[in-house]
Amino acid sequence: MSAANIARLQNRGVVSVTGQDSEKLLQGLVTNDIECLAKGEARHAGLLSPQGKILFDFFVVKHGAGYLLVIARTKAAELVKRLTMYKLRADVALADVSDAFEVSAVWGADADVSGEGNVVAFRDPRHPSMGLVLLSNAAVEERRAEAADDSVNDYDAHRVELGVPEGGKDYEFGDAYPHEANFDLLHGVSFSKGCYVGQEIVARMQNKTVVRKRAVKISGDAPLTSGSDILLGDIPVGRIGTIAGNRALAMLRLDRAVEAEQKNLPLTADGILVTADHEAIDRYRASAARVQTILP
Repeated sequence: MSAANIARLQNRGVVSVTGQDSEKLLQGLVTNDIECLAKGEARHAGLLSPQGKILFDFFVVKHGAGYLLVIARTKAAELVKRLTMYKLRADVALADVSDAFEVSAVWGADADVSGEGNVVAFRDPRHPSMGLVLLSNAAVEERRAEAADDSVNDYDAHRVELGVPEGGKDYEFGDAYPHEANFDLLHGVSFSKGCYVGQEIVARMQNKTVVRKRAVKISGDAPLTSGSDILLGDIPVGRIGTIAGNRALAMLRLDRAVEAEQKNLPLTADGILVTADHEAIDRYRASAARVQTILP
């Protein structure tokens, strides 16, 4: 049992969506079902291109008469602009309110926000062990302000351990499909809600496609480097994202990882022997077998 860990997520921003049509607007656009969200409950979701690629990923949390979207700070203004394109005559007000909030993460056995003041707190919906996300008034951040500036490294190591990727680090916005970013495994997409942008492509990948590339956990025989290619022989088959010493998350061609295993060939990065998470490999094999049985 470990004490709570605190990380100041200075790379996270917040977008406010308010107005009587705010739920209708978001429900028709994002990958997850946000209807009937309770106070203190959040959804992991994304906004896709019409071609099904992830443009933005965020948490959606009910707040007052509207919603707060917790997003990469560098993408907040862009998200406001994108949502403005879709709102047309809807009664919706959009604003980048990143400067009004301090975003923090708390995890571990003693993670708790009881007794906190003006804090919007919710459980990270991607994984039970990810802990809490806190949105606090930036002017009253006494406890979390004591966290070291490099505490985000501890948070990233926590994500690596749990296999939770982050957009912009472990997959590229505008390039990855939700399944490749593990939205289907980390509660980021609903397969029962109505239509949303890119929904047809996501449904096809869920039901009829073998997802050959995913963000997966890897381990190396020595410390790994973010941005390094993973090679099968001389052929790039993946790229390393978030690192935590000898462990990392990487966008990896799972079919080529299986090929390497079958042929007893090494995967390497900067000359370091790399091993892919066996659970991800097993899921790929099971998915390939399932799709093969349903296709004519």
